[in-house]
This record gives sequence, structure tokens and C-alpha cells, in this order.
Amino acid sequence: MNRITKRFQELRKAGRTGLVTFITAGDPNLADSARILAALPGAGSDFIELGMPFSDPMADGPVIQAAGLRALSAGASMKATLQMVRDFRAQDSDTPLILMGYYNPVYVYGTADFARDAADAGVDGLIIVDLPPEEDAELREPAQKSGLCLIRLIAPTTDDARLGTILDGASGFLYYVSVTGITGAGIGQTDAVAEHLARIRARTELPVAIGFGIRTPEDAARLARLGEAVVVGSALVGTVAQAGAQDPVSGVSDQVRNLRAAL
Repeated sequence: MNRITKRFQELRKAGRTGLVTFITAGDPNLADSARILAALPGAGSDFIELGMPFSDPMADGPVIQAAGLRALSAGASMKATLQMVRDFRAQDSDTPLILMGYYNPVYVYGTADFARDAADAGVDGLIIVDLPPEEDAELREPAQKSGLCLIRLIAPTTDDARLGTILDGASGFLYYVSVTGITGAGIGQTDAVAEHLARIRARTELPVAIGFGIRTPEDAARLARLGEAVVVGSALVGTVAQAGAQDPVSGVSDQVRNLRAAL
């Protein structure tokens, strides 16, 4: 069974909302990024999204944009990201890990090679934010063959016709973008999010993770009542940036513990 599916089953039995944490691979540098990644499960992460650095991250706000540039300047690459996953798996065989990013680096790597190498490294799922479902067969087929979940994003503006297209071929879970905008811009109104999720759940049994703009334990607790998981990214990446010469691991770990406690 895929680790993502297994973890959601465990959360359901425990009656708890999952915490999905995002960091950028290679930020602030390869060594510290690997240490942060290794610390996340112990601090309370149920799922980890590992960002694949890219020079033109159009869906991301300035915090994650800056993280990608820091990582690339520090020598991050797709091969280095996959090696980070392999090293993580040598110590943790249970925590679901999802690669999140943009299609350009995947396309350059080669979709079949990427899917094979990602699965071999220990990746469980992919979120490719700029690859629409109408155009993703080139990646979907090798991903499915390699046992990788292809996780799709749903926006507040997604209508019923579009929802059907997104659900076709989606697996693992659905990533609900709580606002129209970039990452870190704020969170959606609870009533509006609840209304949209009710419409989604009428069409699928896939779990829903709510993301974009969740920063504080209070934000997480408010939206945890609505989804099977909440996603925190920009707030953690911001902590890495603010650490400067200090050790970023302790700051991120404390932040994750507080988020987990709120759930």
C-alpha cells in the first residue's frame, strides 16, 4: 500500500487531522536542508512536501521564490533532491514524502526516468502545479507505472465541469487551494471553504488537504475541522530564511510541534 493512503487510514482511525509540511530542497543549503527534512517527522509532520527548486515558480509567493533561489545558488538540483530523499529513506521508511514543484525540471530530466528514479528513491507522490490534467499524460502514465500518486490541485474557482477533469486520474489526495492567489497570501473564509469541500466530496472519496496561506496554529486549527489534512509551507520556509547564521532545525521543529499540538 502506498504510504500516503496508509497514513490517511491511520489518521482516520485516530480521529485526527493530518499535518503536511513543506520545505524547499537545498534551502538554505544542501546539508541543513537534509537535517531539517530528517527532523520533521519527529516534530509532528504526518506528510512532507519537498519542493523541487525552480527559477520561475509562478504559483509561489516571495517567501518560497526566495527559498528556491537560495537553494539553486547553494547547488541544488533534481539529482541532489532525489539523493536527499534516498538519505531520508535510509532513516525513515514510514513518512509519506511528496515532491512538489513545476514541470520544467521534470521534463528536462525526462518523465519516464524521473518517475522511475523518484519512486526508487522513496518518493510517494507528485504535485506538479503548472501541469494541467489535459496535458499530463506524458507524466501520468510513467508515474502510475512506478506507483507514484499524482496529486491534483483544486481552486476556489473550479466549477463542476472542471472538477470532473481534475478528478480523472487523481490519486493519493486532493490539494485544495484555499484562496485564489499565490502561496502565503492568506487563507480562505471558513464558510466558503466548507461549501467548496462539500461539492468536492460529493464527487470523490479522496482525502482533501487544505493549503496556501496557513501560517499559525490558530489557522491550522480553524481549517482542520474541514479537511483531512492542512498544509503549512511559507511559514516554515520563512523560519528557515530568518534563521540566518543560527541553526534552522530547532526553529522549524518548534514551529511544527506547535502546529501539530493545535491539531
